[in-house]
Amino acid sequence: MQKTVLLTGVAGFIGSHLAEAYLAEGYSVVGLDNFSCGKRENMLGFEKHPQFIFHNGDVCDRALVNELMAKHTPQIINHQAAQKSVPASVEDPHFDAQVNSLGLLNLLMACKDYTVEQFIFASTGGALAAEPQGDAIPDETWAPQLLSPYAVTKYAGERYLSIYSALFGFAYTALRYSNVYGPRQVPAGECGVIPIFVENAVAGKPSVLFAYPDMPDGCTRDYVHVRDVVAANMLATKNPANCEVHISSGVELPIAYIYERLMAVLGKDVPLLREGPRLGDIRRSVISNARAKALLGWESTVGLEEGLLTLK
Repeated sequence: MQKTVLLTGVAGFIGSHLAEAYLAEGYSVVGLDNFSCGKRENMLGFEKHPQFIFHNGDVCDRALVNELMAKHTPQIINHQAAQKSVPASVEDPHFDAQVNSLGLLNLLMACKDYTVEQFIFASTGGALAAEPQGDAIPDETWAPQLLSPYAVTKYAGERYLSIYSALFGFAYTALRYSNVYGPRQVPAGECGVIPIFVENAVAGKPSVLFAYPDMPDGCTRDYVHVRDVVAANMLATKNPANCEVHISSGVELPIAYIYERLMAVLGKDVPLLREGPRLGDIRRSVISNARAKALLGWESTVGLEEGLLTLK
C-alpha cells in the first residue's frame, strides 16, 4: 500500500530534500509551508510530481491542519517546520512558543481522530546537548541544557510527542539534529554559519569569527550534511525509534577550520576577522550518534570535504 506523508516545512532547506527522497521511494507527499523561511524555488524539482500536493499555509492554523488530515488521511507526519533561531526565540519568545509548541500540538491533536501510524519530529541536538566534559561526548541520556526559549520549546515538543504517542497509539522518532549544512540553506532564517561564510566569500566580503580569548579558532561545532539528515529521516520512517536520537557527525571542529576548508573548496582567499565572543555562545558542541547507529542503523557518511563540495 502506498503511504502518504504530511510534510511540514516542505519548501525549506531540509524539507525540500526530504520531499525528493520520499517521492523517489514511492510515497505520496502532502506538503505544507507558509514560505516564512522556505522558498518556492526549492520545490521546482518536484512541485509537478503526480504524487505531490502542496498547500500554502501555516501549521499554527488549527483549522487548516484538521482539514488536511481529513482530506488526505496521512499515515505519516514528518514535522520539519519550526522557528529555528535561538536569538529570535530570546527576542520574541511568544512567537517561538506559538510556532514550536502550538504548531506541534495542532498536529498531535489531529492524530487523535485519524489513523496516523507514526510521527517524525525535527528536534535539536545543538541547542539541547550539554557541553562535552573533557573527552566525554554528550549522548541522549545527558540532562539537556535549557538556555534559550528555543531549547525549551523543542524539549517540550519531545515530551508532548512521547505523551501523545502513548495516548493515541502511533510510533515516533524525535531527531535531534546537530549543525546541519548543505545546498539550499540560507544565511537568514536557518542560522547556519556556513551559508553566511559562502555568501560573504562569493561577494568578496570578509566574515567575522566570534572567538573566546582562549579559543582563537572559535567555538567548536558538530556539522552534519543534509544528505545524512535525509537518510536518518527515511530510516526513522521505516523503523521508528520511539525515543530521541542524535543525528550528528560526532566530530568536533573549530569554526575557523571550517572556514579554511570552505575557502579551499571555493577557491577563495577572503580574510576571516576575529572579534570577541557573543553573549551566550556555547564554547564546545559535539554530540554522540551511537544511539542512531544502534536503533536506526544510521551513520554519517558524508565527510566534511565532500559535503563542502556540494555548496559550490
